[in-house]
Amino acid sequence: MSGVWWPLIIRLAVLALLAVVAWQVDDLVAALALVVVVLLFMVLHHARHLAKLSKWLTDPRPEALPAGSGIWEDVFAAFYHLLRRQRRSESRLTATLHDFQRAGMAMPDGLVILDGSNRIEWCNPKSEQHFGLDTKRDFGQLVTHLVRQPQFSEALGGSYAEPLNLRSAHGGDLVLSVLIVPYEANRKLIISRDVTDRERVETMRRDFVANVSHELRTPLTVIGGFLETIADMETPNPELIRRSVPLMSDQAKRMQTLVEDLLTLSRLESEGNPAREEPVNVPDIARGLYHDALALSAGRHKVTLLLESPAWINGAEDELRSAFGNLVSNAIRYTPAGGEVRLLWKAGADGEAVFSVRDTGIGIETQYLPRLTERFYRVDRGRSRETGGTGLGLAIVKHVVNRHAAKLEVTSEPGRGSCFSVIFPEGRVDDKRGAAPTGAVRTA
Repeated sequence: MSGVWWPLIIRLAVLALLAVVAWQVDDLVAALALVVVVLLFMVLHHARHLAKLSKWLTDPRPEALPAGSGIWEDVFAAFYHLLRRQRRSESRLTATLHDFQRAGMAMPDGLVILDGSNRIEWCNPKSEQHFGLDTKRDFGQLVTHLVRQPQFSEALGGSYAEPLNLRSAHGGDLVLSVLIVPYEANRKLIISRDVTDRERVETMRRDFVANVSHELRTPLTVIGGFLETIADMETPNPELIRRSVPLMSDQAKRMQTLVEDLLTLSRLESEGNPAREEPVNVPDIARGLYHDALALSAGRHKVTLLLESPAWINGAEDELRSAFGNLVSNAIRYTPAGGEVRLLWKAGADGEAVFSVRDTGIGIETQYLPRLTERFYRVDRGRSRETGGTGLGLAIVKHVVNRHAAKLEVTSEPGRGSCFSVIFPEGRVDDKRGAAPTGAVRTA
């Protein structure tokens, strides 16, 4: 029996004893009168404390708990301790909820919690970016009213076994991998992950395989066709052989160049091939490339070399020569006869050094500039093949530039030419080597 009942039993026992004594001393009426008076007092006492309890329950704060007497003191004390335990439990639950929310908000993936009717109960900032949601504004909204994609709606009402790939409905190239996880009674957790880079890499891999196959198929077809024709002839045809051998030789050289560029890219990307650190005489490289440009141009262009700085670069000479050479050969190939190509080596701002190649060629539209350094990416595929390009030159340039902690800047205007600049940071520049700049200009 609980401790509340014992005091009441004792009080009633004492009252009964007093009533018996009153009966013996006086009479039965006096005894009953005593019992009625005491019971009425007890009822009023309990009614008063019940009123206090009822009023306190409208705002049950521990500090506002009323004072009690008799057994009510124990009752109020029990309420006080119960409320304190409840408050401590609520504090722990609140802290746990806040920890969960902070963890959810810090997650690199998007999280959205839906109720049994697919209404939003909570979402983290990453999911707001992925789906264009707002936690406060969209609370209680149907998620299908905010993410209006048929695939997503079908997935919510169907199987949740496999992630769903969705492209952003708000424009851009964002690709999401969305996983729907059911739990409890029809509630759902939506987990979204940005897989744009993964999809881009996969697309580049497919394009790379397709482009390599295409680039090799054409020269192999030419060589194979001529060889079959010659093999089928009963008597050799000197004229056919005279015409076919140079063509086969050109196609073989094209394949060799392509393979060499692929091997160069593979070597640049290899983690086991760190960039070398050696003094590189960039002015000498520029002079050599100037003469190469003259040979490649064959008098069809005005080629200019301007050396405004004697500075050297700490890096890998063969890699820099290859990168600069690609920029020069591209300028010659994409500049019509009578145009101008200018090679420039100069000091930049904040101690930097800049190698730039400017031409007056066909130029490139702005939307194509971000993709120029992708493998096999060509703005004009037909013209690139006609001029002997492999589609890997600017990809090689990008890797060399990255390995030398430099940056590549491209400006271009259709019909007015392009300028490709490799900017080396101050830490790469060695301006104590070489003679003073002469400002010499070579033109041909």
